[in-house]
Parts: sequence; structure tokens; C-alpha cells
Amino acid sequence: MVAPGVHLLDLAGPAQAFATAAELADRSWRFSYVAETATVTSHQGLVLQPETSWPSLTPEDLIVVPGWRAGGKPHPSRLARSTLDRIARHHAEGGTVMSVCGGAFALAESGLLNGRRATTHHELQEELAQRYPAVSVIQDVLFVTADRVHTSAGIASGIDLSLHVIAERLGARIASRVARAMVVFARRNGSEPQASVLLRYRHHVDELAHRTQDIIDELYTRSLPLALLAEKVGASQRTVTRAFTRAVGMTPLRYQQALRRERADLLIASGVPIETAARKVGFEDARMLRRLRQNAG
Repeated sequence: MVAPGVHLLDLAGPAQAFATAAELADRSWRFSYVAETATVTSHQGLVLQPETSWPSLTPEDLIVVPGWRAGGKPHPSRLARSTLDRIARHHAEGGTVMSVCGGAFALAESGLLNGRRATTHHELQEELAQRYPAVSVIQDVLFVTADRVHTSAGIASGIDLSLHVIAERLGARIASRVARAMVVFARRNGSEPQASVLLRYRHHVDELAHRTQDIIDELYTRSLPLALLAEKVGASQRTVTRAFTRAVGMTPLRYQQALRRERADLLIASGVPIETAARKVGFEDARMLRRLRQNAG
């Protein structure tokens, strides 16, 4: 269901994933793009020409509601009441509904999210919770699934959720082949944070800490003694430790371990044994990785 100002990747990401899955699994899935008007201008300026009539739906069908740009204003639903009721009725009749990013506001307005867990883009989570208090908004996750109602975070996470739905319907093997065909780094679990370690700890202005992070980010699989880091950034070990801990909130070693664990988790989620994943990210064996994963859980 395409709303005015739709984000192209919110729409195209799931469309590409499901179309690729249909090809790989030799399924004759039908794809319909429906809007309330004959033309819809995306936020990126591309003019789309969707259908204006709903196709005949069965419980096997999936309705996807991509997000849209609100221009810094409040993010209410941009769909008419009749459209929202049609979406809710599809679910009541046994169908599945999925939103990407701000599309969660349409599902909330339809009543589908009342009493359910849901998520949306991290910049919109508080507004969704305030506007719709009956919705249990889960913060900082990629996607949430609950009783045939699926919601995902911003933009690219729509691909992650699509891969999850594909795995449910066609199996993990097809989902992994889709991810490979789309050159997606890995299938991520819904509980993964919306921002990776690389992004999550960059909200500071300390240049020395940033330079140290750059080195760790590039060489995280190698042994990086504090003396080596200090030499590379041209500062004393004490200065590096103090600046890094103050800016990032952890020591350089803990940061490197967080990077390693995150990369290992992605490998494990794609089917790599934990021992192999541990070696690939730089651990001598899996014992430390197991401890880090247990503590993170």
C-alpha cells in the first residue's frame, strides 16, 4: 500500500526481496502496488503509477505498508480510514500485514497494533508511543513480529524483515539465497540493534577517540595491544585510555570485543558454527565469544 511521499527503499527493498524469492523458489507470486490516487510522488521525487483498486486477497497474501517522509512534522497516518479498515480486515480474515519505518503509524491508526508489540525507525519511536499508548513500542530493534503483524525499523530494515518472512514461508535456505543474490551482508535477527557497533559509539566529538576507533574498526580481528594503538595515534597509552573511555564509554579492548561479538553473531545467524565464527573474528577459541554473548544476553 503506497502512501504519498513514500520512501523508495521502504518500497523497493521488500519488493526486490520477495520478487527474488519467488524466482528462486519458482513461485508464481503476484505483486500489486496499490494507492489511493493514480499517481504518487515519492519523497525522492520519482512519480509512481500504482493501481487504485484492491486485488482479490486471500489469507495467504501479505500487505506491506512502506514508510513515508513527514518533513520534520508529526507523523500521522497518510491513509484514508477506508484503506486502514481494509488493511485491518485483511488481518481479521487470516492475512498477514507488514510495515516498514513510518508505515507502523498506519497500522497503529488502523487498530492492528493495539495491545501488540511493534517497532519503527528510532527517530519515530517516542512519537509512536505517545500518539498510540495502546501499542507496546519496542525500542532499538530491527523488527518485531506478533500474530501475523510485522513491523520494522527504518529503511533497510525492511529487507531484514522481508528475509524473515521469506524464511517463514519458504525456509531459511531460500532466505539465505535471497540475501546472497541481493548482496546483503547477512540475515540479521529482529532483536539486533538498529545501529551497529560502528555507528552506536560514534556520537562524540573527540578526535583522538575517533582515530583510535578507526584503527580498531579496520583491524578488529588482530591483536591490538594498547601500546600499538597509542603508537599509531601518536599519544601516550594513558591519554588514549582516558580519552577513549570518556568519549565511547568503554575501553579500547571492550570496544574491540564488541565489534568481534557483533560480527560473530552475524556469522552464527547465517549458519556458521560458533567455533569457526570465533576464529574468523580473531578469537583463539570460542570460550571468550561464548562469555561475551552470554553477558550481552
